Amino acid sequence: MSRIGLSPIPVPQGVKVNIKGSEVIVEGGKGKLSRSFHPDISITLKDGNLIVARPTDNRNHRALHGLTRSLLANMVEGVTKGFEKVVELSGVGYRAQKVGNKLSLQIGFSHPVDFPQPDGIEIVVEGTNRIRVTGIDKELVGETAAKIRAVRPVDSYKGKGVKYVGERLRLKPGKAGKATLKG
Repeated sequence: MSRIGLSPIPVPQGVKVNIKGSEVIVEGGKGKLSRSFHPDISITLKDGNLIVARPTDNRNHRALHGLTRSLLANMVEGVTKGFEKVVELSGVGYRAQKVGNKLSLQIGFSHPVDFPQPDGIEIVVEGTNRIRVTGIDKELVGETAAKIRAVRPVDSYKGKGVKYVGERLRLKPGKAGKATLKG
C-alpha cells in the first residue's frame, strides 16, 4: 500500500489548481506549472486538498500512485516557495561569472566553458566560486545543476572540480599512500 500516495496535498492560499482530465495546471505567486499524468490515476480537489487515487492494487498502479502524488506536491511547493541547488567550484584558478544570459566557467581547460541559462531557471554567481540555481520546476533545477557539475566532475585524488555544496568527497590516497600501506 502506498503511504505516500494516500496523504493529501494541502493547497496553500493563493494557489490555483486546474484539473482537465489527466492534465493538471498549478498557478501560484512564483509562476505556473503544468504536467500531464497517467490517465488511470485520478486527481481531485476537495476541501483545499489535492487527493490522488488509484483504480486497483496492481503493481503499476501502486507505483504511479506515489509518483503522481510526489510530482503534484513538488508542483505546489515550486509555485509557492521554489527550489534551489548550490554548486561550488574548488581548485586553483577555478571561477565562474555571469556574462549576459550565459554562465562562463573557467575550470582548468584552455578555454572558458559557456553554459546557457535555460528558460525558467535563474543562475546567480556568488563570489567567484559559488553558483546558485533557482526555479519553480524541481526537475529542471536539478537537471541544470547536474549539467553544470558534469562539465568538470570532482577529481577523486585532488578534490578539484565542480561539486554540490554539502557533498562529501572521499579522496583516494594515490601511489604514495599505497606504498606506505604495504610497510
